[in-house]
Amino acid sequence: MAFAIPFVMVAAARSRDWSMNMHVSRDVVFHSTALLISGVYLLGVAAAGYWVRFFGGTWGTTVQIAFLFAALLLLGVVLSSGSLRARLRVFISKHFFSYRYNYREEWLKVTGLLSGAESEASLNERCVRALADLVESTAGSLFLKRDGEGGGEGFVEAARWNTSEVATTEPADSEFVRFLERKGWVLNLAEHRAGQARYEGIALPEWFERIARAWLVVPLFTGDELIGFAVLAEPRTPIDVNWEVHDLLKTAARQAASYIGQVRAAEALLEAQKFASFNRMSAFVVHDLKNLVAQLSLLLKNASRHGDDPEFRKDMLGTVEHVVGRMNQLLLQLRAGTTPVEAPRPVALTALVERIGKMRASQRPELIVEAPAAVQAIGHEDRLERVIGHLVQNALEATPPDGQVSLRVFEEGDYAVVEVVDTGAGMSSEFVRERLFKPFQSTKPTGMGIGAYESSQYVGELGGRILVDSRPDAGTRVKVFLPRVSVRKDAPGANGNPSASTEQRGEDTERRSIA
Repeated sequence: MAFAIPFVMVAAARSRDWSMNMHVSRDVVFHSTALLISGVYLLGVAAAGYWVRFFGGTWGTTVQIAFLFAALLLLGVVLSSGSLRARLRVFISKHFFSYRYNYREEWLKVTGLLSGAESEASLNERCVRALADLVESTAGSLFLKRDGEGGGEGFVEAARWNTSEVATTEPADSEFVRFLERKGWVLNLAEHRAGQARYEGIALPEWFERIARAWLVVPLFTGDELIGFAVLAEPRTPIDVNWEVHDLLKTAARQAASYIGQVRAAEALLEAQKFASFNRMSAFVVHDLKNLVAQLSLLLKNASRHGDDPEFRKDMLGTVEHVVGRMNQLLLQLRAGTTPVEAPRPVALTALVERIGKMRASQRPELIVEAPAAVQAIGHEDRLERVIGHLVQNALEATPPDGQVSLRVFEEGDYAVVEVVDTGAGMSSEFVRERLFKPFQSTKPTGMGIGAYESSQYVGELGGRILVDSRPDAGTRVKVFLPRVSVRKDAPGANGNPSASTEQRGEDTERRSIA
């Protein structure tokens, strides 16, 4: 049968009808070869043990037992050796297959490592391991580009695996970095030390000497930008770094760079969102300060004419006290963020609009206030005062001195309504529809375009809405709908404090608003 096998092989190679479309995986070949070698080894050990026992005389059995134990121990050491397993894989890939790698398995392995499905290590360290595993490397470091953060632009060590730390910065304009950017090659340090012509004139940075057994430098590109490079240590077994290894490393490096780029983009987006939130809050605060400054400016303007009037001085002290309270609220809001510190609660709109009308009594045109008793809404008193005060101030500024501005409060269904009507310049329907409630949009030359946007956002958070009816040169009507708190006139709380049933309704409305 053994003599017939070579002839069968020759016949199978010559006959196309005998060809079989069957492929054996590298894992099957690897384990089959390992099993075959182990079997041959054990047969040799058995033969040697028999020979020792047969010719060993009285000590034959004892020597045989010792020999077999030593042989099995040696087999266990060999089978558990990563270096020998790596050598066997390289031998099989070179002599049994056309290509060194099973690309499907390698790509699944690289993707699994980068995604972190089975590892708690950082992304940067996983990138090093993914590249190192492709070439049986046991260690490596990853250097990433830092853009002007505390020490200028350059490449610093972002992760390391089984190697010592390299505390250095490689300048972004160094000869070594420019070579990587220009060529995009996988740099073989062994070939560089051997003085190959392809690396002529490229001097390695001195810190390479601090990386034990440095072997390959793999550049990481996102598009045409070099964002970093990995330095891999020597492998467990000698590997011929040919075109196949170069292509696989460069492709895997681009995938690793894309993961790093996505993480960086996510971090930059989060940072931008934080700055946007801070800028938004700052814009609201500046807008409120502008309104407070306008009140104080008006107060100073009238003080020169009415400073001797006791009623004016009383109103002036009240205005100053109100401004100080608003500033304290702004400081509290700066510490807490844009979210109100307290939960919404019942607010007496009647007293609120009367106070606003009293504060603007000296302005022209005249402000007419109509506020029936016991109209309450859910919200925050200071913020509702800011919203209504903003609408009134806009109406006063848009109306000529001989015009008229009215502020009215009434109930409509489940809502408390605050209505501001003026006979001023008005706005176009296009501006109302597309720009009025967007930030930084204003018809006033010195306006910031924040007040209407902030008012709309806050009223929407409470579960209300704002309706605007305006025409150029015909005035504007603004209606603010707020969740209403009903008050029974025969209840003990009819004088301004809601009754028990009213409080329960307010709490329910408050829950809906918060939700």
